[in-house]
Amino acid sequence: TNSFTPRSFPGCFMSLSWIPVIFIALVVCWSYYAYVVELCIYTIPSIGEKIIYMMSFHLSFVMFVWSYWKTIFTRPAKPSKEFCLAKAEKEQYVREERPETQQEILWRAATNLPLYTRTGAGAIRYCDRCQVIKPDRCHHCSACDMCVLKMDHHCPWVNNCVGFSNYKFFILFLCYSLIYCLFIAATVLQYFIKFWTNELPDTHAKFHVLFLFFVAAMFCISILSLFSYHLWLVGKNRSTIEAFRAPVFRTGSDKNGFSLGFRKNIAQVFGDQKKLWLLPIFTSQGDGQTFPARLVSVDPEQPTVSLQPEANKM
Repeated sequence: TNSFTPRSFPGCFMSLSWIPVIFIALVVCWSYYAYVVELCIYTIPSIGEKIIYMMSFHLSFVMFVWSYWKTIFTRPAKPSKEFCLAKAEKEQYVREERPETQQEILWRAATNLPLYTRTGAGAIRYCDRCQVIKPDRCHHCSACDMCVLKMDHHCPWVNNCVGFSNYKFFILFLCYSLIYCLFIAATVLQYFIKFWTNELPDTHAKFHVLFLFFVAAMFCISILSLFSYHLWLVGKNRSTIEAFRAPVFRTGSDKNGFSLGFRKNIAQVFGDQKKLWLLPIFTSQGDGQTFPARLVSVDPEQPTVSLQPEANKM
């Protein structure tokens, strides 16, 4: 019997894959109603407090929704045509049964490509499904059914691959969702206590305020750990995949192979213009296919050493 894969039932899988996003959207819509209507309009007595809370809430809400939208709907970047085999090479590769000869074909095709990394066995990284030589840090996503440049992971909560084209947006999504939840939890706390101790009368707002605090606090805890982890990855210039499996260079595997020092690592994701760092606008450096690399066993905080792709050895 055939095993189930996303490609087996594409329509069904695509529909189901939106369930986590719809769930988040519903929670966010309810939190907006609960905070703006039930808390600010019906519960908070002070006009000044209402205005300050509403303005701050809407600022965090807009930035959160904007970054979430960009993370979801920015298409993953895929390798350019120069990484595809020519028609004759592709036909020859498919016909050839011996792995050694297949590698010779790939080595010839990759002669002028900027490739630093290899497979664990030292071979050219090639995707049989996409029929493309993988650029450095590129991986095939089975859920998206494509090779994704600088792939980090496939995130079901955004129903998208997180990679070169939207990694900055994903980081900002985590940042602003954390700020959103922290702001809600902090400003709801005093009214949560008043409802809990019956200082405020039982109204229809009580359920919303109590539940709003619990939900915000719960999401704060889960998002904080994930956000902290990805900040650490940015500082090291690693993807989630590379954190679990170090990239292999011609001199061997090296977890710090793409690290350029803390400041340059930050700039790789957020760009050189600091005024744009906090906006979900694409400012990442490079084209997603070539990355500055360094020699193995070099201190990542020292000046970068250029690593040239290995010449064709046949």
